[in-house]
Amino acid sequence: MGSLQDQKPENGFSTTIKPLDPEEFRRQGHLVIDFLADYYKNVEKYPVRSQVQPGYLRNRLPDSAPHDPEPIEEILQDVQKDIVPGITHWQSPNYFAYFPSSGSIAGFLGEMLSTGFNVVGFNWMSSPAATELESIVMDWLGKMLKLPNEFLFSGSGGGVLQGTTCEAILCTVVAARDQMLKKIGRDNINKLVVYGSDQTHSALQKAAQIAGINPNNFRAVSTTKANAFGLTAEALRSTIEADIEAGLVPLFLCATIGTTSSTAVDALSPLCEVAKEYGIWVHVDAAYAGSACICPEFRHYLDGVENAHSFSFNAHKWFLTTLDCCCLWVKDPTALVKALSTYPEYLRNKASESKQVVDYKDWQITLSRRFRSLKLWLVLRSYGVANLRKFLRSHVKMAKNFEGLITMDKRFEVVVPRNFATVCFRISPIEIGKNLNVTKNDATNEFNSKLLESINESGKIYMTHAVIGGVYVMRFAVGASLTENRHVHLAWKVVQEHANALLNI
Repeated sequence: MGSLQDQKPENGFSTTIKPLDPEEFRRQGHLVIDFLADYYKNVEKYPVRSQVQPGYLRNRLPDSAPHDPEPIEEILQDVQKDIVPGITHWQSPNYFAYFPSSGSIAGFLGEMLSTGFNVVGFNWMSSPAATELESIVMDWLGKMLKLPNEFLFSGSGGGVLQGTTCEAILCTVVAARDQMLKKIGRDNINKLVVYGSDQTHSALQKAAQIAGINPNNFRAVSTTKANAFGLTAEALRSTIEADIEAGLVPLFLCATIGTTSSTAVDALSPLCEVAKEYGIWVHVDAAYAGSACICPEFRHYLDGVENAHSFSFNAHKWFLTTLDCCCLWVKDPTALVKALSTYPEYLRNKASESKQVVDYKDWQITLSRRFRSLKLWLVLRSYGVANLRKFLRSHVKMAKNFEGLITMDKRFEVVVPRNFATVCFRISPIEIGKNLNVTKNDATNEFNSKLLESINESGKIYMTHAVIGGVYVMRFAVGASLTENRHVHLAWKVVQEHANALLNI
């Protein structure tokens, strides 16, 4: 590629770009901040779920990149005109789908600082502050959760910021795999078994596949409504014993605090006791509900975590920290390092060889890593523990209010207990049968599916679904940073209006 300085000017533009000119950065940065501030101010005016059809954007944009530069003002106009219509607005106060991706000023500005510094902090030497701040912030957060000292750097463990839960689980599965294969021989990898429940996130199955676990050796142990869809120690034990009888080797258990479908909770203490008997690595996935456990009234859900080997939760879900930011703690960091470390000549340095520093490249899948701890640090400092608890409690209270509205309308039912800020509900089979003369479960599921799609097509609110024990439920997950109680009441009004229409009332 030739030097830009050797090229002749075209269309009056300078031939030499200055991609980090401070004053131009300041000018354009103000424009983008103003754009986003206006977006947040007006976000609830947009349809929550994008209304576009597949392929819409290709019809709006040119076939190739521009030959000459275009001004930021024009680009932002195109963002408004072409990109915003194709966005599902996760920051809308009327967003109640999946789990939240809560944003905040502190989280955004922390991300901005991180992106501005643009360091590649794979080891301590590459940017000491990135490594050391991460270690400190992970200890702060671990103490807020009252994690045992064995999980903290101040004890014998430590924490690391991963991108997502998928990465965190994969790292721990690989660490457990290598520990076990060192004992039984690498030729026996096809004997290893990974355990979860039929409610465990699909990240576990993906991690097992990537780690080379035989697909036939992945166990999704059945749960029941009688146990609120939590995994029981009895069901786990009987599955393990059957595997041992078949000559297999139990390896890894993923227990969940707040499952994706219904926010069910696996009881850690009895599960860890069973796992300990068979030498199984226990990972606790609290991706969603871990945030709430900084509140004393929810901390009991983590009872038994002292007997687990690793623990993770997503600060980018319900903790005001922008995507991506998954917090992973391990009791034995050397297990991660042994499984994930490489040390080529070009990365060798005195600090690493002194063994007095953490090189986070050895705690994750990738080499390169972002300065994620900055945004978490800003969130913790800007809001403080007390305000973070108030924020979480406000969402739980709103979900409780929504649950109360459901119970006052006898046509609807709450399908599973609400543990946190997500309510799973449906129109009852009795009501559907009374109005439409159908009583079968399939018909009930189909009706609730049609109801949800009708609601989402309106653009007024957005919810998603789950199927729990064969029952189709609508999930109402409160957690968007801008949501207030008035939005919850609006959502219920929308649900009732669309239910009335489908029931021909």
